[in-house]
Amino acid sequence: MISYIHRVQYYETDQMGITHHSNYIRWMEEARVEYLEQVGWGYAKLEELGVISPVLAVECQYKETTTFFDEIEIRVRVGEFKGVRLVMEYEMVKKSNGHIVFAGLSKHCFLNKEHKPVRLKKELPEFYQKLTDLVENQP
Repeated sequence: MISYIHRVQYYETDQMGITHHSNYIRWMEEARVEYLEQVGWGYAKLEELGVISPVLAVECQYKETTTFFDEIEIRVRVGEFKGVRLVMEYEMVKKSNGHIVFAGLSKHCFLNKEHKPVRLKKELPEFYQKLTDLVENQP
């Protein structure tokens, strides 16, 4: 698991002064990009290798509102990996009070530039092993 800090920006809030719900999905992506970078398999590296990773699904649970300038700790981890599909899990915590404000997950697959599935175990065994290890070695 890694933590990524996001400070809520004014433009991310709505007329009620709270963070618009769509921004949490953007924050999930920010945290996922950082996570993959930290484990040595950032998006730039994957794309250089001809691999793209589209989002297949997103699930969100909004638990508490956030407002302008709140610091949000986004905890992200690999929830599931079975060789073709990857599930990332997210928990967002308001740093000022420690409350969980959001929980969610995103589901992904891996495709080549022709949008055909990539068999990571065969085509990128080091990345396959890294994702497998991340799932097995998490608390």
